[in-house]
Amino acid sequence: MTRPNATNKEHKMKFDEFIVSKTDTKGKITYCNEIFMKMSGYEECELLGKPHSIIRHPDMPKVVFKLLWDRINAKEEIFAFVKNLSKDGSYYWVFANITASVDIKGNIIGHYSVRIKPNEDAIKLMTSVYAQMIDLEKVGGVEASLIFLTDLLEEKGVSYDELVISLQG
Repeated sequence: MTRPNATNKEHKMKFDEFIVSKTDTKGKITYCNEIFMKMSGYEECELLGKPHSIIRHPDMPKVVFKLLWDRINAKEEIFAFVKNLSKDGSYYWVFANITASVDIKGNIIGHYSVRIKPNEDAIKLMTSVYAQMIDLEKVGGVEASLIFLTDLLEEKGVSYDELVISLQG
């Protein structure tokens, strides 16, 4: 499947909407709700069995997904502001909560994510932060972006979780 070219057209979630999806352990979509399909512009048959990265926007730093995978593989939840790419090239921001799904023995069998409308002020800040991180990744890789994020958190005197949750308010 060819990835669409990103445009500057934005779609915004409504306050009462929730995007829900589930993936297998490799990140392939096993479930998506109607709002996910509406916002992404894909039909269910185009999403099921595809990698969740089908909606990854090029403005998203790779380090955010590294943190995401590190956390959910450790069976820890993570919250993140994510800019997603729709089928038509437009985009939409979400405030995501991602967790591992485990079986009765505690083995990870997939992942579960619920996304809501993000705080607009948070998006203004994260757009700038993510742009800096992308620039750093271009020259120094994910490690450079991670150092930037770590320094930012240290400067603010907060953990990653404290930062994103406070921004969502």
